[in-house]
Amino acid sequence: MIRVEGLTKTFGTHTVLDGVNAEIRAGEVVSIIGPSGTGKSTFLRCLNLLDKPTGGKVTIDGINTLARNADVPAIRQKMNMVFQSFNLFAHLSALDNLTLAPIHLKGTPRAVAEEEATELLRLVGLAEKRHHFPDQLSGGQRQRVAIARCLAMKPEIILFDEPTSALDPTMVGEVLSVIRRLAKDGMTMAIVTHEMEFARDVSNRVFYMDEGVIYEEGTPEQIFDNPQRPRTIAFVNRLRSYEHHIRSADFDLYAIHSQIEMFCDKHLLFFTARHNLLLAVEEVLELSRPHIGAGGLVVKISHSERNGDVTASFTGGPAYPDVLDASGDGELEARIVRSLARNVSFTADDKQASLTLLLKAA
Repeated sequence: MIRVEGLTKTFGTHTVLDGVNAEIRAGEVVSIIGPSGTGKSTFLRCLNLLDKPTGGKVTIDGINTLARNADVPAIRQKMNMVFQSFNLFAHLSALDNLTLAPIHLKGTPRAVAEEEATELLRLVGLAEKRHHFPDQLSGGQRQRVAIARCLAMKPEIILFDEPTSALDPTMVGEVLSVIRRLAKDGMTMAIVTHEMEFARDVSNRVFYMDEGVIYEEGTPEQIFDNPQRPRTIAFVNRLRSYEHHIRSADFDLYAIHSQIEMFCDKHLLFFTARHNLLLAVEEVLELSRPHIGAGGLVVKISHSERNGDVTASFTGGPAYPDVLDASGDGELEARIVRSLARNVSFTADDKQASLTLLLKAA
């Protein structure tokens, strides 16, 4: 369905895409992941000719899209795009947002267009909102309308550019559910996403992009469970853990707390596991505050998808003590932490010392 050969894109002296080669087959769902600034969104925009490639070749269903005689509007009808910022017309209702293009670009009679648009809104769960304007809808609802508007042109391919990144976390699930349904129905899709569990669940293949190329590709199991190349391994490991380097005793506990909350949201940690983790980290950091030396203290939180274990480690220089071996003022805090953990270990050598907690999930 899509073949990309040697695709390049430069902005001035800056190279964003550097010889990308890829194939996406009909009915396939490909998720595109990677660090920010590695060309993921630009890759989609070049496929849809919203950004004109600097070089290379893009073939869509046998048509060279970069040929001088290419019918770009026809190509865009075949391959539509959903953006992270919805891009709905604010002065039109949800129904009118869906019917505008079929009526004016394809010549569909209004009655037929409205009937089809209502069915599409029903598909995404918003038929009762068809006469609402965008500012009367939540972010998740607006994005579902945007997906339905895309489907109104009956595309063969849909490109999603981080469709959930502008949404409140509570609204992400409703949009991902619609995309899952499209995948089940056999729609060909390329999805730039930062929702890794979704990418694992919905994709036939995953592209990991880095430094303007598809650095590694494979099935979700290969990319997330057994990546082969160094940068992919580092990226996947970062997804599974949170790490923060505290450099002085005047650290911002509230910021750390908020970042760990986000980690818990990403890994769907429920109340007990979340509570135990946050309380244990807070108590250990307060006990550690007087002992943070010149090298600082590295806090690392990790979660195992396989068995659900949550581990917290605190690593400092060789002088960092076992803060849970406390008496006096710190004895109560140490007892609280030990009550929250299934296992506590402390190791030290002439280079570093580390306290590790395996926390209770229930």
